[in-house]
Amino acid sequence: MRLFSSLYRKVLQWAGHPHAPRYLGALSFAESSFFPVPPDVMLIPMVLARPPRAWYYAALTTAASVAGGVAGYYIGVFLYQELALPIIQAYHAEARFARVQDWFAAYGFWVVFLAGFSPIPYKLFTISAGVTAMALGPFVLASLVGRGARFFLVAGLLYWGGARLAEALERRVDLIGWVTVAAALAAYLAYRILS
Repeated sequence: MRLFSSLYRKVLQWAGHPHAPRYLGALSFAESSFFPVPPDVMLIPMVLARPPRAWYYAALTTAASVAGGVAGYYIGVFLYQELALPIIQAYHAEARFARVQDWFAAYGFWVVFLAGFSPIPYKLFTISAGVTAMALGPFVLASLVGRGARFFLVAGLLYWGGARLAEALERRVDLIGWVTVAAALAAYLAYRILS
């Protein structure tokens, strides 16, 4: 079933849309504070569609993500009960949130830096930084370096992989898609069974 290849072609078309950078910026901002979808789902096809703009897209994603992280930080500072707690509960992430807070107590700056590469949603780190009253300056610096490293790495790999990588991805996108769905389902079932 070639569901993912047609979806992939459609996403590449959207990635070439004149307003795509605005959407990338909005998604990057929202993901750092409350939204579940990571910006990579737009960054990757946008770089593949327009490789010469790779560094611009990575910088845009980083800047918007850090701005969204600051919004998440202030949600943690001022709106924990009203907004942060409902967001955490909506993702059933209470245990992960508690773990992240413990990490903040132990490692501070380095937690935010490494969070850029973590599979744990970044919003949990940004909100935790506010809840634990981490200093804003080090938080912004760690976010800039950590998120920037991640997005520039993704953009760089796609830029240097170029057309060859795009062709390989298009040939295997259905396999990758179904394997990802199966892995997500297996992870969900394991989580439900073990928790």
